[in-house]
Amino acid sequence: MVLNLWHYLFIAVGINVVMFIPAYLFKTDKFTDLSYSLTFIILIITAWVLYPFSAGNTLIAAMVVVWGLRLGIFLFVRIGKMKRDRRFDGIRESFWKFLQFWLLQGISVWIILIPALLFMKTEVPRLCYAGLVIWAAGLLIEAIADAQKYRFSREPENKGKFIDSGLWKISRHPNYFGEILCWVGVYVLVFLSFTPREMLMGLASPLYIIFILLFLTGIPTVEKRADEKWGGDPGYREYKRRTSILIPWFRKK
Repeated sequence: MVLNLWHYLFIAVGINVVMFIPAYLFKTDKFTDLSYSLTFIILIITAWVLYPFSAGNTLIAAMVVVWGLRLGIFLFVRIGKMKRDRRFDGIRESFWKFLQFWLLQGISVWIILIPALLFMKTEVPRLCYAGLVIWAAGLLIEAIADAQKYRFSREPENKGKFIDSGLWKISRHPNYFGEILCWVGVYVLVFLSFTPREMLMGLASPLYIIFILLFLTGIPTVEKRADEKWGGDPGYREYKRRTSILIPWFRKK
């Protein structure tokens, strides 16, 4: 049995609708990020099982699974400590608004996975291994940034403070930069195997994650909350003025 891209969209949305039900009934945020990572893992393993075995398919599947497990475990542990995600305040109580988030999450996973899913059915795979280097760098940056911020937030003396150390000293959102590199890396790794049409279709993945994180639910949301919390702090305003918003870089003088 071979699935086309639309089948994977239905699977992605279906997983998120199923996970939405207990999340809404129990008004909990413990399933949201877990569902996000789990959808990636289920879709890529499904493709890996259904298509003929190859070293390339196995490499792509392993990359997505490693990325998904790392992010899913981290977010699940974090929400266990936080108890609730403020993004859903005023939303989790509304059936339709909360459902819309879950539907968008399923669609987002599908779009981001398009290059990997297209590659799985490629009969003559060709890999650009520069993509693997980009992906590995992104995974490392994202993991380090998440760990640094988590440790910072767990220290009692840092309560109410903003992080400006480690990777966060040279980027206000290094975790998002790492995330973007991961999916750019996946696309670069596999695009040589595509037809011109598939290259354009696959390009939707890195462009979409860049758009989401830079202009929609990523940086704008986090920056708004930070401004509300620390906007009156001269130290934060100076940190914001001197520090790159995304790409890790030397601080401005």
